Amino acid sequence: MKVTIVVPTYNEANNVTAMTEALWALPVPGLDILIVDDASPDGTGQIADELAAAYPGRLSVLHRPGKQGLGTAYLQGFTCALASGAGAVVQMDADFSHSPAYLPDFIARLDDCDVVVGSRYVPQGKLDERWETGRVLLSAWANWYARAILGIRVHDATAGFKVWRGEALRGIGLDRVRSNGYVFQVEMAYLAERLGYRVLEMPIYFEDRRIGHSKMTIPVKIEAAWRVWEVGWRHRRLTPKDRRA
Repeated sequence: MKVTIVVPTYNEANNVTAMTEALWALPVPGLDILIVDDASPDGTGQIADELAAAYPGRLSVLHRPGKQGLGTAYLQGFTCALASGAGAVVQMDADFSHSPAYLPDFIARLDDCDVVVGSRYVPQGKLDERWETGRVLLSAWANWYARAILGIRVHDATAGFKVWRGEALRGIGLDRVRSNGYVFQVEMAYLAERLGYRVLEMPIYFEDRRIGHSKMTIPVKIEAAWRVWEVGWRHRRLTPKDRRA
């Protein structure tokens, strides 16, 4: 089975090479990487191009003309991955918050489910101890809020570390997804549940990014909170019968 890892980047020049090397070191046959770069001013896209030239067929780069949002980066990446024949599609950050070491087990579990979620909020899941109290509480509140408003059963509704069966992404219908910020994760979780896909949560240790600065600002979080209501209204009538062929 072909496995494509979609990694959106913006100013990840100090992480992108180490991340690709860590991914290629995994015992996962048929693994390739798609980097979706939003014209990073720090040269991330150029480094990715150099990696693509050095490892033809194993890494490709989708260049976008500017910072266009996490949601559209994933949607374009997913579309390219499916078009290239990926049977499994991984979404993850470039900054090592999501450890590549979890992936072999996550991918293996697709035999029994449609999406595996790397979860911070199930037993044995854990946040980095270096997070300040305010950040921990805000993350927990945002997750509780999304679950409460939408009735999502998955414990980590805002998780950004997932492995999808290609058939599940096709069935969801990526054209249904409208979110273009961090609420994108919530919308995908909600769609998966409304359409009856089998979701498996696996505990992870969510490490703080090793290099660089978080792009999750307070205004971004406030916008995500009110957009949760839009997601619920838009997809409230969906059932498993509405899966795309």
